Amino acid sequence: MNRERNPYCSLFAFDFLAMKKKLHSFLYSALALALLLGSAWGVHTLRKGKSHGLFIVGKAPAFCLTDQHNQPFCNTDFKGKIWVVDFFFTSCPTICPVMTANMVAVQDAFADNSIGIASFSIDPETDTPEVLQAYAQKKGVRSPHWHLLTGAEDQIYDIANKGFNSYAKAGDTPENFEHSGRFVLVDAQGNIVCRKENSKPIFFYDGMTPEGIAMLIEDIHRLKNNDQ
Repeated sequence: MNRERNPYCSLFAFDFLAMKKKLHSFLYSALALALLLGSAWGVHTLRKGKSHGLFIVGKAPAFCLTDQHNQPFCNTDFKGKIWVVDFFFTSCPTICPVMTANMVAVQDAFADNSIGIASFSIDPETDTPEVLQAYAQKKGVRSPHWHLLTGAEDQIYDIANKGFNSYAKAGDTPENFEHSGRFVLVDAQGNIVCRKENSKPIFFYDGMTPEGIAMLIEDIHRLKNNDQ
């Protein structure tokens, strides 16, 4: 017995197959696009996260102190910014003048004020915001991102000796204070970083010598280029 084909059924079947092919084609195209975009994003992320060639020492410590403008200043205020750290005091008769002059050179190497600087006073009882402000004006501190910091003595010494592993010791006279002449570099992610020499990290930059300052400026440029 011959059965007649329903033309509407045939037409429906044809349309269904055509739609199925289009759907498959769309899905394949979408998948290819997703893979392409994912690959591009992955390469971009890899480049952004690629090692800048500097050794990551660890995270910079958290702190909240008072700067030379008598304003609160915290480590989080440097979020997304490369910054440099040193420890000093305004009445220091020995290495501090050299360190501050060299830090001014670091400041001036980045005239766009794109980096931050945190200078912690290890004599906070003497170094009030007013004293720090006068010192800043005298020494050529012009960057709005250079903060001379004062606060509780115990907190500052914890930041120095435990947070940044930079030596500092209080004294009863300016001649008896002790501290390191080293500068610390912090990347935009809040990591303490440094270069390696002979496959070993140097941990700090010599804030007393032109060679140390040149290395620091070079490594800041390396970080800036990596963040772009």
